[in-house]
Amino acid sequence: MFQSLRHTFFATFALLFVTFSVAFAEEPAHDHEHKESKFNIGEMIMHHIADAHEWEFAHGAAIPLPVIIYDNGLKVFSSSNFYHSPDVTHEDHENHVYPNKSLGYVLEHEHIYRIGADGKADKDSHILDFSITKNVASLLLSAVILLLIFTSVAKGYSKNKGKAPSGIQSFLEPIILFIRDEVVKPAIGPNYEKYLPYLLTLFFFIWVNNLLGLVPGGANLTGNIAVTLILAVITFIIVHFSANKHYFAHLIKPTGVPVALLPIMIPVEIVGVFMKPFSLMVRLFANITAGHIIILSLLGLIFIANNLGGGGTGWAVSPLVLIFTLFMNVIELLVAFLQAFIFTLLTSMYIGSSIEEHHEADHGH
Repeated sequence: MFQSLRHTFFATFALLFVTFSVAFAEEPAHDHEHKESKFNIGEMIMHHIADAHEWEFAHGAAIPLPVIIYDNGLKVFSSSNFYHSPDVTHEDHENHVYPNKSLGYVLEHEHIYRIGADGKADKDSHILDFSITKNVASLLLSAVILLLIFTSVAKGYSKNKGKAPSGIQSFLEPIILFIRDEVVKPAIGPNYEKYLPYLLTLFFFIWVNNLLGLVPGGANLTGNIAVTLILAVITFIIVHFSANKHYFAHLIKPTGVPVALLPIMIPVEIVGVFMKPFSLMVRLFANITAGHIIILSLLGLIFIANNLGGGGTGWAVSPLVLIFTLFMNVIELLVAFLQAFIFTLLTSMYIGSSIEEHHEADHGH
């Protein structure tokens, strides 16, 4: 098993190195003289962790995605109409501006605007963008993966009644039991079964998307603050729709607090209500994004060294950089699980505190 994992890690990083080598090293021949001034590690990192209207795996290898906008009617077309438009000049491309005069729209820094009378983006144009971006496509992909995996597990349970689990069922069952018995049940108490489906879905959704983000060319879905915001809001809604009267009474009159301190403590308690989902949102977003930035920064050192020291310098330092990158990616595999675990654990604790009976709180349960 460990030998298989080792081979998987080395294969992954060989693919990682080739992917980024092609992505950064390949440049148009007529721009070769500007090669040194063109590599911008900050721009490269933001390009790979940000959302986009096409799914780029490497330089020149991208899948166009559907653009769906509402502007005096619903309009659907391929994002290739922007990225490969004949109206795009080299300067436009360098500035991440992709006009298409026949469509009448321009994609500027991944925002769609109408083309104004001056031939530039009309920033005052109001266009509703419902496009299938890279992050949306990754979200749909992860949903399909989860459905396929757990449909297979459910079929395995129905076939192997009274027998030992097999296949992917044998891998997932200990994880499910761990989340149920060591996370959800202790945090929520005897009424845990009502919330278990949501918490298991939450855990596996975050974990799978964290792992997909580590695949070369993968989308940084859980490093998108809009996604973590929605997860935090869902948790906030469940917590407060499930909460009993003791939870809300504690916000107005915290137990054991003198009356004179209530004007101070009540605002603190109310702020704490919103800080909990805020911390969930920021923790997941920051940890996943930071991991991607570190890995991309390490890989970028190869091309910085190549620019500074000549053609062979980048390849000379690449083995050392790859060792550090391999180590960081192994750490990120752990972080992928850990962040899913922490998000699920804290959500369970917040739900448990909102439904806890008063007499149980008095006895420290």
